[in-house]
Amino acid sequence: MEVINERLLYPSYEIIGGKKFMAPAANPIHGSIIGRLYAFLCSYLDAKNAGYVFVDDVDVYLQDGPLFKPDLIVVLEENADIIDWRKGIYGAPDMLVEVLSKSTRKNDLTIKKDIYERNGVREYWIIDPYMKAISVYLLREGKYYLDDEYILFDDKELELLTDEEKAEIKHEVPVKTLGGLKIPLTYIFKWGYK
Repeated sequence: MEVINERLLYPSYEIIGGKKFMAPAANPIHGSIIGRLYAFLCSYLDAKNAGYVFVDDVDVYLQDGPLFKPDLIVVLEENADIIDWRKGIYGAPDMLVEVLSKSTRKNDLTIKKDIYERNGVREYWIIDPYMKAISVYLLREGKYYLDDEYILFDDKELELLTDEEKAEIKHEVPVKTLGGLKIPLTYIFKWGYK
């Protein structure tokens, strides 16, 4: 019996600037990062009855028209009216996460970032899985500002740093949208932390 990949029959896509962009299937690294973030955030939000977390393949329709399928979406309870449980999300989520890949890198860093900013997404994380780095952008007065960058260093990289540089390393990423909830980098990048 031949197995048919449903993604080939019904591929995932986004519409940016009137153009359709096909979304590649996630690899295990991407899936692990998003799965772990989903589990962590979902557990936190459920315990506080504070909101919802969605993963890729949920349509997000922003005010100025594009259709996106962010890798991870957070909508707080007070903004839950933007969720149409049968069709998608209509409006700006509170937080979005994109994991970079070779095919999506340029759009995630430029076009999507600009559109998310323009539409009022309060917190935007860009995750580089190969550098094991997270750039966190926060919306202030309608503009994104880089709040900080978080990098998981391996033992060889740590040997090259001075004691002062080592003291500056941040081991957790705060989720400002969720009151500073902190997620350990070793949890997010577990697949690459050996």
